[in-house]
Amino acid sequence: MSDPLYTAHAELEKLGSLHRRARLETGETFDMGVHGPVVQLFGLQPERELPLPVDYIVAATAG
Repeated sequence: MSDPLYTAHAELEKLGSLHRRARLETGETFDMGVHGPVVQLFGLQPERELPLPVDYIVAATAG
């Protein structure tokens, strides 16, 4: 097996039951949570609706 090309370093902070904040090695931060159909499907009550972690993955790969 070859050596990895890149290793990501990030911290994840839990700010509420449905709210997380990610901090990248560069110092940038972004908030994640739940929104829209996910809230309705599971009957959740977030303090505020935020993008899902998968929303960031899709945006990063599509950009």
